[in-house]
Amino acid sequence: MALSTKQENVDMWYFAWLLGLPLAAIFAVVNAMWLEMQEDRAMMNGSHEDTGRAR
Repeated sequence: MALSTKQENVDMWYFAWLLGLPLAAIFAVVNAMWLEMQEDRAMMNGSHEDTGRAR
């Protein structure tokens, strides 16, 4: 039984959200970890470079 075009569009919309939300969350976590590593590296090197974060 073939689905209507409207039903297929609804299914694809949910599929996009199911993939998009976890990927966005993973990206945010990895980005935060990278920023923390940059700050720690600057502290270990004794550098007072601007890491882009307010103090």
